Amino acid sequence: MPSPRRNVEGRPLGASASSSSASSSGPGSPAHGGSGGSSISSRFEFQSLLGSRASGADPTCARLRVSESPVHRRGSFPLAGAGPSQAPPPPLPEEDRMDLNPSFLGIALRSLLAIDLWLSKKLGVCAGESSSWGSVRPLMKLLEISGHGIPWLLGTLYCLSRSDSWAGREVLMNLLFALLLDLLLVALLKGLVRRRRPAHNQMDMFVTLSVDKYSFPSGHATRAALVSRFILNHLVLAIPLRVLVVLWAFILGLSRVMLGRHNVTDVAFGFLMGYMQYSIVDYCWLSPQNAPLLFVLWNQQ
Repeated sequence: MPSPRRNVEGRPLGASASSSSASSSGPGSPAHGGSGGSSISSRFEFQSLLGSRASGADPTCARLRVSESPVHRRGSFPLAGAGPSQAPPPPLPEEDRMDLNPSFLGIALRSLLAIDLWLSKKLGVCAGESSSWGSVRPLMKLLEISGHGIPWLLGTLYCLSRSDSWAGREVLMNLLFALLLDLLLVALLKGLVRRRRPAHNQMDMFVTLSVDKYSFPSGHATRAALVSRFILNHLVLAIPLRVLVVLWAFILGLSRVMLGRHNVTDVAFGFLMGYMQYSIVDYCWLSPQNAPLLFVLWNQQ
């Protein structure tokens, strides 16, 4: 004999149907205004809610359970319906970052640069006609011409053409080599560094070239140190004349700062560079023994 089908509560369908019909016709039915029908409907709604939770058919409940979990509250797993995560902000450019721990060398260089600019401006007393020593400016410009490269090159070539001794030609040939080396090295270094001249300078210099708009190093200072050391080592001069040569080199370098042409560090490095250039010339000294072709060609001319 087949077993009768049972409903959700485990009772036979016939019993439930008869009981439901009896209850509906009884005094508790909705037709008679009783409360039995409301209790049975609420019981079925509760059972359907349990079934939907067990099957996971309600996505709202699933989202609520995920949001209430402690793992989600810690932010380890974002919601499935959440929008795309925001990208981290891009890093600041290198020039906009604040260097909170600068090196000692950087601080020292910036301090020296500030002192150099301040001292150069204070010493530029002949930078213009309205300066405190503006009346001395023509004399300083005449001193500037005495250290220019073109007068020295032309004067050396003239003396070399008029010389009639091998010793004199040897000295003058090496002086010409020293002047050309100085022009080449100064122009190369100015083009590499590209330091602008002081702001209070007036560009009224004598016969300037393309690289003369740059300031570091001072070509007059390198030439003054080179020529003075060359003269003191290869010309026999009395002591007063030797003092005048050294004094000329020092005043020429000082005049570059007073005229506003250069900063103090430009002149200081120029003196050092000119002093070292003579060592190169002395090491590569040209003579009839190691460079006979130059002296033979010059003798034929």
